[in-house]
Amino acid sequence: MNITGNTIFIPGATSGLGLGLALRFQAAGNHVIVGGRRTDLLERIVTEHPGIDAVQIDTADPSSIERATQQVVAEHPDLDTVILMAGIMEFEDLHTADFLETAERTIATNLLGPIRLIAALVPHLSNRPSATIMTVSSGLAFVPLPATPTYSATKAAIHSFSQSLRVQLADTSIRVLELAPPKVATTLLGQQDDPDGMPVDEFLDETMSILEANPDAEEILVDRVRFLRFAEAEGRFDDVLAVLSGHV
Repeated sequence: MNITGNTIFIPGATSGLGLGLALRFQAAGNHVIVGGRRTDLLERIVTEHPGIDAVQIDTADPSSIERATQQVVAEHPDLDTVILMAGIMEFEDLHTADFLETAERTIATNLLGPIRLIAALVPHLSNRPSATIMTVSSGLAFVPLPATPTYSATKAAIHSFSQSLRVQLADTSIRVLELAPPKVATTLLGQQDDPDGMPVDEFLDETMSILEANPDAEEILVDRVRFLRFAEAEGRFDDVLAVLSGHV
């Protein structure tokens, strides 16, 4: 991925890593459109960061996705990159059926949302001379956190879907990248003060450095996520799962 000169749509960019990446990509010389549910946050971002545009979108709502993507393409016909940041993470207790509502909400946002966005934008992106779809999985795609089973499952599905998407779109101008973050100190699951979380700026620095140094990379992996990403390949899966199981 060329990290400059793009027009980038980032659904899920009103806070955390999404907003951090939006600001980094703008600083690198890209035109960025942020997407999110809350119009007050979108208005504040546009006011505080001149040059960034915004669109209201609920990635759990198919009609909102259709409306927002049509708006983005109409207003920004040079759109060539989408980074699928929107996601939720919640604890679940699988002993009773009470977890089902959380599971369904997580699947709608974390899995169906990106798939619907891809379906909506591939026809446009495939007509661009060069385009990029960046999916966002997680280190937990490779070893699950048992306390958040549906979140972990959706991220494993995103990893698998990304691989198939990359193969199927190999005959187009679209490149498929997968960003797999480790635990980062964001408000996701209230981890902003977790001393074990990777500092946000450190994650953003390393991610942008990887993208700049390895423009042909298919998986964007900061060093901290390799413990999870390669646990099974290195014969450490059971041990790592046991560590994560201590958080149930």
